[in-house]
Amino acid sequence: MVAGLRFTKMQGIGNDYVYVNGFEERVDNPGELAKRISDRHFGVGSDGLVLILPSGVADLRMRMFNADGSEAEMCGNATRCVGKYARDHGIVNKDVIRLETAAGIKIIRLLFEAGEVRGATVDMGEPVLAPDLIPVVLAPALTEGEDPQRFIARPVEVGGRTYAVTAVSMGNPHAVVFMQGIDDLDLPKLGPLFEHHPIFPKRTNTEFVEVISSTKIKMRVWERGAGETLACGTGACAAAVASVLNGHTGRSLDVELKGGVLHIDWDKSDDHVYMTGGAVAVFDGVYFI
Repeated sequence: MVAGLRFTKMQGIGNDYVYVNGFEERVDNPGELAKRISDRHFGVGSDGLVLILPSGVADLRMRMFNADGSEAEMCGNATRCVGKYARDHGIVNKDVIRLETAAGIKIIRLLFEAGEVRGATVDMGEPVLAPDLIPVVLAPALTEGEDPQRFIARPVEVGGRTYAVTAVSMGNPHAVVFMQGIDDLDLPKLGPLFEHHPIFPKRTNTEFVEVISSTKIKMRVWERGAGETLACGTGACAAAVASVLNGHTGRSLDVELKGGVLHIDWDKSDDHVYMTGGAVAVFDGVYFI
């Protein structure tokens, strides 16, 4: 008899993952499973796989794997869904949850509507701006006036064109590019050129951002290991931070993505980035391995 793996499909503004309760289910090779289960024709179909696991330092632990099988440090949209799953399934009985990730412990404050968890505000921590920690490789010589401790609006040649790139880590690396006409970009062609650019030794997620106003930006994202997705929580945070650093917006803003809107606050008092958005359970199922 073929073994079955119970799972829940969830999405946060269109960023969809397959969630497995590691308190009850066992996954021996999550990278390989992520590739198979994420296939939108032969699997469940998702941007990746998320395992919800016991933790020795927090309420629970999250491991997440991209659709190509690679393990990522962090996923902002997934943190909200993990919080909802844990509360809905009785793993925790708290409104504020401490979640262990490969990028540190994140604090999830659940948001309720008619007694049901509909979303969360997540303390994403401080943005990392030091190039060697993102990581991004600096050019041998800086132009006059450039800050060696930050990678802000630096010229990078990609596919024969020069882009002004701002690099930020929100636990995972991001390259943020401000431009007009993002709806017309050929992202399947351009995205991999950024992702695998030699200045990013661990590859990178890339956000193409159009400034709408001082309180709103619009964004498309190419996620490392997943391709273009409808949303990226850490990417929205990185884009918001980059918007402030480049003088485009204030510290409280909406980020419009293909899958919906996230609200981001970069708090000046503690330097932490707070992300607010929805979390939705789509369906439960059994995957036959």
